[in-house]
Amino acid sequence: MKQLIDLATWNRREHFAFFSAFEEPFFGLVAPVECTGAQAEAKRRGVSFFLYYLYHAVQAANEVPELRTRIEDGQVYQYERVHASATLGRADRTFAFSFIEQHDELSGFVAAATAEMEAVQNSFGLRLSNTTARVDVLHCSAIPWVRFTGLTHARSFSHPDSCPKISFSQLYEENGRTYMNVAVNVHHALADGYHVGQFLQAFERRLTGEMVKS
Repeated sequence: MKQLIDLATWNRREHFAFFSAFEEPFFGLVAPVECTGAQAEAKRRGVSFFLYYLYHAVQAANEVPELRTRIEDGQVYQYERVHASATLGRADRTFAFSFIEQHDELSGFVAAATAEMEAVQNSFGLRLSNTTARVDVLHCSAIPWVRFTGLTHARSFSHPDSCPKISFSQLYEENGRTYMNVAVNVHHALADGYHVGQFLQAFERRLTGEMVKS
């Protein structure tokens, strides 16, 4: 479900008009997120760490209304919930796009993700479709081989796009604590640094001890 935002009364109407006119309206930042204990918790639950933190990232993003807002044919809509469109790898080192439905329960999310991972392994190419190209998603990717401190995305400026893009780095240790760097790119007509900060705080809070539904 989605709700049309009235541009005439929206408190971001000038931000929307200003940044929507840019050739590149996206901005991004990279920040460390503490995830001490998250690997052990994922193992205790019998879940891969990738799926564990991806679940928490989707849940955290859904806490921020601005990350559930999209531009469609010049109109602005806020979705009740958004899902994950994650790049998933194959043994031959290619990847494909996916659609993983958001679930409040970790088990439901893992089941949906596992089905998509199996579909990717049994497919060829990028798996471009109306489903993987939905707008009510977060574009997610993991780069677990690199402790990146900066990141850019390939983008077609002629293709309308307002989906947030979230990327996760290699884990690393500092002063006895575990971190990963997280890159977040968002459409500036819809969200600002404050909203990215809200997402990162919610994500870190969940990874460092918040109980989750099984």
